Amino acid sequence: MKANFVGFARRLATLLPSSLLPTHHGLRLYCSPAPSPPMNSKLFVAGLSWSVDEKSLNDAFSDFGQVTEVRIMYDKDTGRSRGFGFVYFSKEEEAKSAKDAMDGKAFLGRPLRISFALEKVRGAPVVVPRLTGTGDGARRNH
Repeated sequence: MKANFVGFARRLATLLPSSLLPTHHGLRLYCSPAPSPPMNSKLFVAGLSWSVDEKSLNDAFSDFGQVTEVRIMYDKDTGRSRGFGFVYFSKEEEAKSAKDAMDGKAFLGRPLRISFALEKVRGAPVVVPRLTGTGDGARRNH
């Protein structure tokens, strides 16, 4: 396991700026905490019960401010809820208040997981950096 980590760290080092890797003591990686998603007035709400509808979700969140839109995502084949949706507020502060109060709280028997929604850019490619030759994927492909 240590050898896998060292190999991974060396490959990762080739992707990082040299200023982060002092050479006098061997390979060292400095990690900063992951940046938090930018605040906005759109919340991603996961962990929804299948019995939740837009009205009940709107009612649950309207105590925190003006809800401008509620969208629950449904499976196109079955018509059943996919267990997540979005709640839009008129102000960022209202969304933050709702997130802080409702994240982890039970709603119709299920705990909600809430975060600020990331904006999807239409037409732009999604770039996911991949390191080749690391982990279990390397063993499956060779």
